[in-house]
Amino acid sequence: MFADLSSVYSQSGGKGAIEAARMAIEDFGASAGAPVGFVFADPHNNAKNGAAIARKWYAEGVDVIADVPNSAVALAVQQVSREAKRIVLFSSPASDDLTGPSCSPYSVHWTYDTYAAAHGTAQAIINAGGDSWFFITADYAFGDAMERDASDVIRSEGGMVLGGARAPLGTMDFSRYLLQAKNSQATVVGLAVAGQDMINALRQASEFSIVQDGQRLAGLLVSIADVNSLGLQIAQGLRMTSAYYWDQNDATRRWAARFFAKTKRMPTMVQAGVYGALAHYLKAVQAVGGADAEAVMAKMRETPINDFMTHDGRLRIDGRVVRDMYLFEAKTPAESKYPWDYLKLLQTIPADEAFRPLGEGGCPLVSER
Repeated sequence: MFADLSSVYSQSGGKGAIEAARMAIEDFGASAGAPVGFVFADPHNNAKNGAAIARKWYAEGVDVIADVPNSAVALAVQQVSREAKRIVLFSSPASDDLTGPSCSPYSVHWTYDTYAAAHGTAQAIINAGGDSWFFITADYAFGDAMERDASDVIRSEGGMVLGGARAPLGTMDFSRYLLQAKNSQATVVGLAVAGQDMINALRQASEFSIVQDGQRLAGLLVSIADVNSLGLQIAQGLRMTSAYYWDQNDATRRWAARFFAKTKRMPTMVQAGVYGALAHYLKAVQAVGGADAEAVMAKMRETPINDFMTHDGRLRIDGRVVRDMYLFEAKTPAESKYPWDYLKLLQTIPADEAFRPLGEGGCPLVSER
C-alpha cells in the first residue's frame, strides 16, 4: 500500500488509510485462503519513486497495491501494474485519465474522480449563478484533470473561464494567486487543489476577504479532514462532492465508530474507499480460490458492490467503480450539534449521472469489447 505520511495528503489518506486497510484485512483476510501480508510505503508524491517501489513489490510477489495518494504517482504505478499484470486499487488519486486514455485491465478507480467532483460541485455553483470562473490549480496531473473537467461543465452551461494560475504542489503562500483571482473579477474562484494545499488556500482566501468582497469560493475537492482543520467559521457554506460521509446513516456511522476507536478521527471518503476496495478484492480472491489477477478482476467486475458506503455499485471495464455520489454543504457553527457534525446533504447524484459515460473517456478497453 502507498500512503502519504508526511505531506499534503496525509490527513485525507495517510495513517488513516493504512488503518482502514488493516481493518479490511482483519475482516476479510482470513477467508482469502492464505495469510495476507501487508506492507506500506510513502512515495513522497514522486512518480519515479512510486514506479520503482511498485516494480520492486510486484517482482517480490505482491499481488495488489492499494490507494496511491497522488494522480501523477498513480499514472506511473498504473503503467507498472499493466506491465506486471498485477492489480492496483486506487482510492486517493482523482484524475479521470486513469479510466480514460491510460486505463488498464488491472486497475480499479474506486472512490471518486475529477469528473464526478467537477460535475457535482461545479454544476451546483453554476446553478446558483456562478457563471464566470478563475482557477487556482495544482500544477500536476490532478489539477490538470480537475480544471479541464470543471471547465467543460462551465462552458457547457454557457459560463466563462476568465483565467487561471498554477500553484506547485505543497504551496504554503497562495497570496499572489488569490490576488490574481480577485483582480479577475470572476464570480467564482475555483480551487483545483487538495489536501493541505486546499486548507492553506481556503484559510488565506478568508484573510483576503474573497467572499466578503462578493466572489464565491469553489473548493472542487474538499474533505471532512479539511473542514475539521479549517473549522466551520471558515468552512461554512462550502459545497463538496463526496462518495461517503460518516453521519449519513446507521451503516456509515457504525463503520466510522470502529475507525474512530482506532484513530480518534472520523474517516474521509478516501479512507473509507481503501477499506471498501480491499474488502471487495479479498472477497473476489476467496470466490475464485486464489490471487490470479485475470480471475480476480473478472470476479470483481461481475460482483455488485454493496457495503456501508456503496449500494449496488459496479466495476466497469474501464476500471471505474460507478456508485451514487453526494453533494454536501458545510454547516454553520450554529447548525453543528456534536463533534464532527460538519456537513448537510443537499443532493444525491445518481451513479450514471455522477460519472463519465463509458464511451466518452477514450479507454481502449471499451473499443475492444
